[in-house]
Amino acid sequence: QVQLVESGGGLVQAGGSLRLSCAASGGIFTTYAMGWSRQSPGNDRDFVARIDWSNGRTNYADSVKGRFTVSRDHAKNTVYLQMNSLRPEDTAVYYCNAVGIGPPAFDSWGQGTQVTVSS
Repeated sequence: QVQLVESGGGLVQAGGSLRLSCAASGGIFTTYAMGWSRQSPGNDRDFVARIDWSNGRTNYADSVKGRFTVSRDHAKNTVYLQMNSLRPEDTAVYYCNAVGIGPPAFDSWGQGTQVTVSS
């Protein structure tokens, strides 16, 4: 079973930076893509960023373009989210996601990590 372990969340002042990490493990598998979503109280879980594992192609939500950067480390099976110029509206629980289209197919989520941006 593919498991995801996140780290790097915390409290930061507006304008500051944080770097989130998410490591995938659990056996023999091929990752198709990994990404990040976030959810704040009273809101849906929204897409933030993703990266294709094979070619490194990235996609971002409009709200984070120019501020967040998603990257990967093949050897470590790890995805990162570098968050710069943080704003209070970035406050949310951030969730890591990994997808494999098979064989074997999988869709795994991390436990979530809290990011709080103070004003």
